Amino acid sequence: MPQQNRPLQNRVLPTQEIVAEAGRGLLMGNRGTLHRPDRTLGVTRWRSNAWICCVLDWKGVQRDPMPPGRWTALFFFDEAVALAAGHRPCAYCRRRDYLLYAGAWAAGRGLSERPRAAAMDRQLHLERVEPRTRRQRTTVAELDDLPDGAMIRLDGRPALVLGGSVLSWSWEGYAVPTRPAGLRQVEVLTPPANLLVLKAGFAPLLHSSAPRQLRQP
Repeated sequence: MPQQNRPLQNRVLPTQEIVAEAGRGLLMGNRGTLHRPDRTLGVTRWRSNAWICCVLDWKGVQRDPMPPGRWTALFFFDEAVALAAGHRPCAYCRRRDYLLYAGAWAAGRGLSERPRAAAMDRQLHLERVEPRTRRQRTTVAELDDLPDGAMIRLDGRPALVLGGSVLSWSWEGYAVPTRPAGLRQVEVLTPPANLLVLKAGFAPLLHSSAPRQLRQP
């Protein structure tokens, strides 16, 4: 089968992995140029600490997802997935969301002013990647302490936290909320900085399969 007929490897999982998947999702973003001339990915998974998530449609401009030598478009199921993977809202195409995110960042830390993007990116990078293995850095927390919009690993798969319950995630959507008996401590995929932003009130853009009360209008 010709390469152009297969999905490109540019869909991001909550575990930061970039896979070939037909599902497009609600947001796009980038980490710099990751693809080779044949539109396949090499070993590198970022060229910049500025991991952003952007709108899919910007003023109707049609964009090549893998222009030569420029950037590699990445796609996210929704913003909970993007935040879990260590991304933040773009300051250009999602200006309002970026300011809300930076404001929540400041509020969560008791800062008097919103931080600059570069400062947030530096902190996020420390929390999202293990320096030696270059794999996702995760934490352990009490489920009841996690904010809505956080993502965890449950039974080896990503899941969304909502109201103390968990919703298993897949590219088909979120499953029905459950609370496994005896579940207390969980492995958290969302970096601590993004957890703090969620706790401070930032409302991520969620897929329609998530309960309505958490989705943005």
